Amino acid sequence: MGGALLGTVGGLVAAYGIWMESLLLLSSGTLLIGTYQGFAQFYRFAASEVAEEAFKPRAIALVLAGGIVAAIVGPLLGHLGGPVLEPEYVGSFILLSVVSLIATGVLTGLRVPSPRVDAQAGRGRPLKVIVMQPTYLVALFGAATGYGVMILAMTATPIAMVHHHHGLASAATVIQLHTLGMFLPSFFTGALITRFGVLWIMLCGVLLFVSHVLMTVTGTGFGSFAAALVLVGIGWNFLYIGGTTLLTGAYTPEEKGRAQGFNDMTIFGVGLLCSFAAGAMLESLGWQQLNLVLLPWLSLCGVALIWLGVKSSASLHR
Repeated sequence: MGGALLGTVGGLVAAYGIWMESLLLLSSGTLLIGTYQGFAQFYRFAASEVAEEAFKPRAIALVLAGGIVAAIVGPLLGHLGGPVLEPEYVGSFILLSVVSLIATGVLTGLRVPSPRVDAQAGRGRPLKVIVMQPTYLVALFGAATGYGVMILAMTATPIAMVHHHHGLASAATVIQLHTLGMFLPSFFTGALITRFGVLWIMLCGVLLFVSHVLMTVTGTGFGSFAAALVLVGIGWNFLYIGGTTLLTGAYTPEEKGRAQGFNDMTIFGVGLLCSFAAGAMLESLGWQQLNLVLLPWLSLCGVALIWLGVKSSASLHR
């Protein structure tokens, strides 16, 4: 709820910054909005904690399925709010503030049972011990791979499309298809994890990323860009939901704050680096070569997943 309130305040501060023509206020407002988004990333963990063990993957996936609504409603609100007030886009940030306030109201009525914490366990194990577990490391590496490759591709694609003589409207369409690829599978990813196992679904995510790389080699037409970005979106969905599901088995209730926080800090740190690197890599390597150099990273992720699967299977048969 505190995070949603930060979004409410951030929208108002950003709107005021535009009205006052103050870059500092606008930046401060968007910083608060970004902080709200950081809080919102933990909703998926909250859903997993209140769900039955068998329903955890579906609970995580359904939370992310809300991204479909965000992908459609978000740009629409921004577009509608832009010309409502002067200067332009003041209305967009005010609408964002209103939506955040509505979210605060919804969260106020939410009753989440307190987790069962073992009083004798204290604060749990040190963070280093938690992180160095094979399950934690593979879950983190898989989710970070998914986020990093997705951000790299999504950031570089519009620039590459314009460079290859596609219009901005075509680039926007590809990004919209990519967004649907990211969130639409959430309605069935949880069920797939329950049926086939989390490691198999994460491995499928890696194979989808490899398919993306191969699709970029087919050319620089609209169809190649669109198909490649849809594959990236679905691959991200499988790795991110799978990584989150796998991670929930690597810590106890008293350890969750540190375990989840380190996980997300690392994932979004990788995403930030990939976002900054996208332009330079595209400039120096070109679109197709940029994607080809991802193959060693993806191969390492696939090997890590197979290794954990073999290790887990061997443990069960002892």
